This record gives sequence, structure tokens and C-alpha cells, in this order.
Amino acid sequence: MKQTADIQVILNDKTLSRDLQSIAQKVHRGKRITEGDALLLFETADLSFVGALANFIREKKHGDKTYFNRNFHIEPTNLCIYTCKFCSYSRLIKQRGDDSWEYTMDDMMNIVKSYDGKPVTEVHIVGGVLPQYDLPFYLEFFKKIKAHRPELHVKALTPVEYHYIFKKAKVSYTEGMRLVKESGCESLPGGGAEIFHPDIRKIIAGDKCTGEQWLEIHEIWHNLGMRSNATMLYGHIEKYEHRVHHLNELRKLQDKTGGFQTFIPLKFRNQDNEMSHLTESTTVEDLKNYAVSRIFLDNFDHIKAYWPMIGRPTAQIALSFGVDDLDGTIDDTTKIYSMAGSEEKNPALSTQELVEMIRRVGRKPIERDTLYNVVTDFEGVEFEEDKQFRGYMALPVLN
Repeated sequence: MKQTADIQVILNDKTLSRDLQSIAQKVHRGKRITEGDALLLFETADLSFVGALANFIREKKHGDKTYFNRNFHIEPTNLCIYTCKFCSYSRLIKQRGDDSWEYTMDDMMNIVKSYDGKPVTEVHIVGGVLPQYDLPFYLEFFKKIKAHRPELHVKALTPVEYHYIFKKAKVSYTEGMRLVKESGCESLPGGGAEIFHPDIRKIIAGDKCTGEQWLEIHEIWHNLGMRSNATMLYGHIEKYEHRVHHLNELRKLQDKTGGFQTFIPLKFRNQDNEMSHLTESTTVEDLKNYAVSRIFLDNFDHIKAYWPMIGRPTAQIALSFGVDDLDGTIDDTTKIYSMAGSEEKNPALSTQELVEMIRRVGRKPIERDTLYNVVTDFEGVEFEEDKQFRGYMALPVLN
């Protein structure tokens, strides 16, 4: 199921403006577009135009391959010292109650152990910021995970969390990230980026790390030979120019380090937060944002649609607007977006469900690990699923 026009149709469209024709030619020839080009795409290009260009890039890089992994989340706490206006997930310390939680080390290790014997490849750890979740706590936690299950990839904590715990521990970013790497953390998620532009960040998340500090921590991590992801929270009070600024900061750092693996646009959801008066972006706007991101971030290998946030149907359509990754099975282990009114209230998919979701739109499902090594290529393969363990037994397709 293709949702976009062929790029040749775009190149031969005499009704397009000279500027849009120039952008299309750049994309076709593999040339980088400018910030001005990106702003023009956001402001004036229609969805079919950006979709065709983004899909051209996506298929040039990956063909019909669409990636996912088998993962679960641990969110240590939803209590937080910070008060981000867009956040529906966190609660202040004074709001401790029935809808808050604070896991102990044993609680979290029990979550890890609950996946023993199950074919997950990644644990994703991110949550609120509290004093007791300090540097020694996380270093010990990462070491315990690796001691218990060495092959499980630990993807943990955002620069928002690291900025706080390094400051509390009185260590530099460089020293702190070295200790984190040595403890067994293997990659960083992309969260906490929000919008880098200080005019917007000051309003929506002014009391946590700056955009510059977020970028610095990722740069240090990359220089240690490690990989990370990147995000952008869009669809609130930012303007297109702020999105382009954010994308350009990521592209510049990627030029410098090459350490980013994937970019994940995160849709602002307006339930139960201080920005609930804002109208959420439309599906058309969401798809356009994926497409322009794919076109602009020419040095990023992957663009991910986080299916629990936007819902399965939109995630499927996004695979024709530059997206080549749908995240993972998750197993109902995250509340960050369901608490904000996301499409998926109980975000869990089995491997079979993800494979079929990808196949239904004419794409080829590839199970990957966190670093995009292929675990299973499902082309020409069907499987019987073990419901208890969310595993599979590969079977040849009978023609």
C-alpha cells in the first residue's frame, strides 16, 4: 500500500514552483537541502509532495525493509523535581499518591527477571528525576542487569537525568559518561530533547538541562564510541522555524560524530498537563513532519514512528512518509504516552502482531537488535507464536 506519488511524477510536474522543483531535484540527486528549503517544505509544500520525496529517500536507503525490536521498558518513578508544562506523566514530590510510583532496585531487578527465558533484546530505562536515583544507584543497577543477563542491551536515561545526577555527584559530563559506559549502559534513548530553541524551551521546560547541554552529553557519549537516538517534541507552541532549528542542530552534531542511529519525532499529547488548552496536531501534520525530517536529516540512517504514541494505523501510513522503524513490542511496560492521551492505552504488541502490521502495508518486517543488527528477516517466513513467552517458531511459507 503506497500512500505517496512517485518522485518521477513530482519531477515532471510543471505546476510546481521553481523553489519546490529545485528541492525535488536536490533530493533526486542525493544533495543536501538547506534550512530554508526545509522551512519552505513545512510552510508551502503539500503532503503528497513531501511524501514522495521522503519515500524516495526511505526506499533508497532501506527498500521496503521496516525494523522493529523486542523490548520492554522500566520507568523507575513518575515523581520528578522538574515541572515541564507538556508532561502528563510526572508528579511532583508533594503529589505522592495512588497514581505515582517509586521502584526500588529490587523492584526493577524483578522486572528484568520477569523476562528471563523470553526473547527480548533490549531494556529501555527512563523516568522522573529524584534525588535517591543518583549516580551510584544507576551504576549499580546497570551492573546488576548485565551480571544477570549479559546479552540484554541496556538503553538508559536521557541527558535530563544525567545532567542532574552528574551535578549531584559533582562529576563532569565526561567523567560521568565514562562511568556509565563502564557500568554496562550501551546506548542512550533520545528523550529530553523537546525543542532546542531557547525561546521555546524556556517556556515549556525551563528548569531542566538546556538544548546545548543535551547535545553536549550526546557528543561526549558518541566520542566514547557509543550510539544514541534523538527526538523532537512537536505540535505545541513551537513554529516551523523552531523545528528546523532543532533538526539542524541534530544534523550538525551527526556530521561531527556520526553517533546517532535514529530520529524519533514525538507528537505532543494534550491530556492532563499544563498545555491541555492547545489543539493537537492533525494526522496530516504528523505525516508531513515525518517526511520533512526524513528529507532534511540526510545523515541519519533511520526515522522511527513510535507506534504507541500515534496509534497503529498512522504508524502504518508513516511507512510511506520516510519512516522505516516502528520501535518495539514494548509489552505494556510504558505509561509515558498513555497517561497523556495517546492512541494506545495498553501499548503491547506480540512479534506476530508487529510482523503482520508491517506486512499489511506492503513492507518487509525485520527484527533488529538495538544497534540495527538483523535478528530475524521475516521475508518468506511465517511463525507460530508462543503466547506465554511472546516467542516464535519460524516455519517455511507453503506456496
